[in-house]
Amino acid sequence: MRTLLVLSVAAGLHASVIGVSKPVEPLTVERINTIVPAAQRGAWLTYLKHSADLQAADKASIEAERKGLATIPPLPTQSYSAHTIPLHREAGFYASDEAKHIGDVILSFQTPSGGWSKNLEMGASPRLPGQSYATANAAPTQSSADDFDHPADEHWHYIATLDNDATNTELHYLAELSAALPGPEGDKYRAAAKHGIVYLLAAQYPNGGWPQVYPLEGGYHDAITFNDGAQIETTQVLAAAAKGARVTSDPEAIDLETRAALERMGRKLPEEHPSTEDWSFVPAPLRARARAAVTKSLDVILKTQVQLASAPGQPKALTIWGQQYDPLTLEPCSARNYEMPSLSSGESAEVIEYLMDLDHPSPQVVRSVSAAATWFEAHKIMGYIFTGGRNTPGGRHLEAKEGAGPIWSRYYALDTQKPIFGDRDKSIHDDVMDISLERRNGYAWYGNGPARALAEYATWKKTH
Repeated sequence: MRTLLVLSVAAGLHASVIGVSKPVEPLTVERINTIVPAAQRGAWLTYLKHSADLQAADKASIEAERKGLATIPPLPTQSYSAHTIPLHREAGFYASDEAKHIGDVILSFQTPSGGWSKNLEMGASPRLPGQSYATANAAPTQSSADDFDHPADEHWHYIATLDNDATNTELHYLAELSAALPGPEGDKYRAAAKHGIVYLLAAQYPNGGWPQVYPLEGGYHDAITFNDGAQIETTQVLAAAAKGARVTSDPEAIDLETRAALERMGRKLPEEHPSTEDWSFVPAPLRARARAAVTKSLDVILKTQVQLASAPGQPKALTIWGQQYDPLTLEPCSARNYEMPSLSSGESAEVIEYLMDLDHPSPQVVRSVSAAATWFEAHKIMGYIFTGGRNTPGGRHLEAKEGAGPIWSRYYALDTQKPIFGDRDKSIHDDVMDISLERRNGYAWYGNGPARALAEYATWKKTH
């Protein structure tokens, strides 16, 4: 069946629109009172109020800075924050003036609530009094108020977020500074890191998930987010904080997507070295809270693994994960217009890599990993590459290539478990050639992310 689907795509046989993506519902008092059991509502209502209070405090802080200013400073320099924060350098680098300057810039952009925005140039100048905590994060192609990317407030958008590796990357870097600067010089970086840990704990939903943006700003930003590693990376940071130790680990190779992004920006690929992070500054009560948060995260990770029947009348079985979930129903939901409720291969590969790294995995974890690995094996595409670009006639497309693969579609339908593709007009298609050229060229519709997870699984399953 997979081969027939791929051949129809390659032959250019176009299919009709198979659906339209609907917006995610934000977290509100009304939805909490409608969906959440009475005994659990208190925690959710408290969470919602605390989010609103923190956002009000963040806004009040910047307004106080702007009082009396003749002009408001321009938006900060834009870049990809995680690529401007140097992790895994040689140990001596983190005691250098350059490293401390980057640390000071990071501190200057930490919001009063404790997180960071995304797309900032952390090697540039520190934030000025009255300057925004974020740069221009509105989607450049946004067209109307019903666009899923339309911000509720364009001046207060992604102010603190886990998107694009934000906040977690800053915390890793501060832990590396802590290792290199154990004396008083490093105290300000440790204080900022502790504040960031408290932020992550406050941002966690009562059921263990994390939203993309916190304090909440509505729309799909309120969804529990696996995209860009938000759920998994946050869990890993809190796991490190929970151990409260000095840790040296070998860095993993830069993934292909990150490598390509750095090369497009003309940036030199960083030389990676064993990374030393010092989390011993985390006090015992905060370690305990982080440990509890990690446990809750694992619980929601296991609960959100989608169960589907392979055919009508067949029993449901574990598959993989969605990209984002309604925080109350734990059902996969939409994000941007072209990111529909679905199974998501890349994010799911990251999930099982995290689960395979757990010490003493429970039988439930073993079942979860094994089921996902089986699903990946059943849905891999061999003998094709997704190739081309803006200057290729016809744009990006699937192309037969002997010996190529495996690759996987980014998204799979929640009913047929076959590849699906979205467009900016919210239409859903079962053929990548049916979506607009702009979206086909501008999004990673196929990838090989699960291949590494399957390679790890081949070894892991021998002892589990």
